[in-house]
Formats: sequence, structure tokens, C-alpha cells
Amino acid sequence: MLDVDVIEDPAAAVAALEPVRSRLLSELAAPASAAALAARLGIARQKINYHLRALEAHGLVRVAETRRWGGLTERLLVASAASYVVSPGALGPAAADPARTADRLSASYLIALGARVVREVSDLLRRAREADKHLATLAIDTEVRFRSPAERAAFSQELTRAVTSLVARYHDESAPGGRPHRLVIVAHPTPTPNETSRKEPTCQ
Repeated sequence: MLDVDVIEDPAAAVAALEPVRSRLLSELAAPASAAALAARLGIARQKINYHLRALEAHGLVRVAETRRWGGLTERLLVASAASYVVSPGALGPAAADPARTADRLSASYLIALGARVVREVSDLLRRAREADKHLATLAIDTEVRFRSPAERAAFSQELTRAVTSLVARYHDESAPGGRPHRLVIVAHPTPTPNETSRKEPTCQ
């Protein structure tokens, strides 16, 4: 089972986002039969089988084991991954694209960058798996609490200078066999547990 699977096919995305099927994907982190799922979720087995067939058709679940009970064969199914992300590529031309956002300091631009990361890395990962190779990546995730807006601005300026210096030191446009890597650095306020979608954002 994969840790994370990226859904790129629009039809597969529709199948995974249907509420019952989304719940089934969560329940199938461990192999289970349609009968066990029906009892667990309180849904008729016939309806469970209908949803499982739809998920199986898109490769979101697979047969983990079969058991013989008298003259019957029971299938135990398992999800293809522990969790899922729908690729922005599933939206086709409507997908977010940072090239279409003029304001590079806007939240919209940050979201578009995140969408591009998902789209590009998922494609690279798929090709790496097909070639049975490891995909080298680097991610840094940390949190910093600024004492004031002035210090936040100073941090941004210092970070920009540091990254610019590093890029200038290691970038070689003409290196034989070299491969370009995309570096994305983002920052946003950390949501607090008591924040809701209706609460107005706080700006400083």
C-alpha cells in the first residue's frame, strides 16, 4: 500500500469524492470484505458492492485476499493507498496555474504554487515508480513565531538574500548532465484549532 496516492484521472476523482466511497477508502486501510463493511457502516451489502466495484474499476481498491466458504468465494479488498490527493491536473485547463496569477504576494499565487508542486511531483513519482527508481526530493517544514510585523519583514529579506546567495553558488546553467530542480519557499499564518471558515482573518 502506498503512503499517498495522487488521483489524476477526473473520473477516478469523482468516484473517490462520493461520500460513501470516500468512507470506504478510509475503512479499507486494512483488508475487509463487503459483508464486514456493510455491518460496520450500516449499509446494505448490495450497495457496498456497487460502490466497491466503482472504486475497483478506477484502481483505488484491489483484491488483497480471497477466501472460500463452502461454494462461495469471499473477496477481501484493500485501498491502494493510506491517503489520497486529487491532482489539480484532474481539472484540465481550469487547474490553478501560477503563471495566471500576477500578484506574487497573494494567497492565490501561493495556492497555485502548491497545486503545481502536487501536479509536477506526482508525475515525477509515477514515472520513477514505473522505472523502479527513487525520486530524490527535499522538504523543510517548520514554524516560526514573529514578535512583530517588522521582524517578519526582516526575516523575509534575510531569507531572500540567503536563498539568492545559495542559488548563485550552486546553479550552473551549462553543467554537463546537470538537471534543474524547482525550489519553492512559502510562508503563511498557521491556522489555530478554534479558527472557523466564518471567522474573519487577522491581518497585521
